[in-house]
Amino acid sequence: MLTLVRHGQSEANARGLMCGRSDPPLTETGRRQARALAAGLPRPTRLVSSPLARARETAALFGSELQVECDPRWTEMDYGDLDGQPMTALDGDGWRAWQSDPEHVPAGGESLVAVRARVAAACSELAAEAATGEVVVVSHVSPIKAAISWALGVGIEIAWRMFLVDAAVCRIDTSGSVPCLLAVNDEGPLHAGTVLPA
Repeated sequence: MLTLVRHGQSEANARGLMCGRSDPPLTETGRRQARALAAGLPRPTRLVSSPLARARETAALFGSELQVECDPRWTEMDYGDLDGQPMTALDGDGWRAWQSDPEHVPAGGESLVAVRARVAAACSELAAEAATGEVVVVSHVSPIKAAISWALGVGIEIAWRMFLVDAAVCRIDTSGSVPCLLAVNDEGPLHAGTVLPA
């Protein structure tokens, strides 16, 4: 199973800011979410993370004996000058351009097509191992949406039709002839185990 986990709540998430390559820490809520995921998810046979601190901290709090492997292909989209800004920093024309063209580069950052390309390569490399083991990847909204588009065999345009909550779990079965999306925004692992207070 290829299990994709969005990191726990960060300070930027709590404030409703666009957060790409900037690296705010997890909030206490985010740390509780990470510990809950550790209790609710199957033990991974491989644990991969974005190199950004909020993802690495989430992965580390899983408490796995496995070493966390950092793969930059799973880092969040580069929002350029929009990084750290509220959603209102982009006007209507800016949003329309971004949503209508997957090759659009917002504010000197990175296009959705570029995110899709790097994530698809990472997914393809993990697929065989995930077919027989539990591969857990801790990442961010845009890369996880890109992985879902890879699993479905569709373009990254569908990213605008998805919403991922903090600490969401998505599952892709790679054991068949094509990837099969089993779950999106599964919050069950957050509630599966009892987590002691920090």
